[in-house]
Amino acid sequence: MELDERRSLLRSLHVRGNPLVLPNAWDAASALAVVEAGFAAVATSSSAVAESLGYEDGEGAPAAEMFAAAARIARVIDIPLTVDAEAGYGMAADEFVDALSAAGAAGCNFEDTDHATGSITDAATQTARLAAIRAAAGDGGLVLNARVDVFLRNRSTPQAELLDEGVERARAYLGAGADCVYPIFLSDDEVIGRFVESVGGPVNILAGTGAPDRDRLAELGVARISYGAGLHHRVMSHFADLLAAIPR
Repeated sequence: MELDERRSLLRSLHVRGNPLVLPNAWDAASALAVVEAGFAAVATSSSAVAESLGYEDGEGAPAAEMFAAAARIARVIDIPLTVDAEAGYGMAADEFVDALSAAGAAGCNFEDTDHATGSITDAATQTARLAAIRAAAGDGGLVLNARVDVFLRNRSTPQAELLDEGVERARAYLGAGADCVYPIFLSDDEVIGRFVESVGGPVNILAGTGAPDRDRLAELGVARISYGAGLHHRVMSHFADLLAAIPR
């Protein structure tokens, strides 16, 4: 399947009420396990990939190594790959899109956290970045999942109080050409429903952090469910248990 076909397929899998489920992988072996389990696409977790390469998340790993890891995954799978590309590694839009294409990525996450400061990027600035990426990728190109980090960065604040800002950002990002928006760490059932209804486009929810299960998320109109670094953490925890059981 050619890259354009993979991108078209990935975009078509974002269906409100019938969410695309993405158990996030971190290397070729874990990606192949996702394929063999019958999932429709593979997503990477930046945290899991960075840790597997010996770096910290939050753009602690060199961009070249992250894209190389993505390319190794794309080489061995026959379904679409969407890459957690963090905040774009400071790359210009055309350079960023070219790097993803060279790696064989059908889509990517692009987050609105500024890793230099640990704060959220100004909404207007982030919207302009997304518009530039869409222009570089073309309308039928890269499937762009725009992360909205309001709920991540304000975890002590009731989520209902963050809804308006989250929706405002999500609408702006969709208007700039994002295919899907990802309010990471949004987990409150009622607030998810209101968010989905308000933004008017595909919404991605992170599984496992107190969010409803897959069936309930489908009822709420969610179009995509990601597992983030959770599976990698569980695998490494199990590995530690296996090591502990080996006689010294």
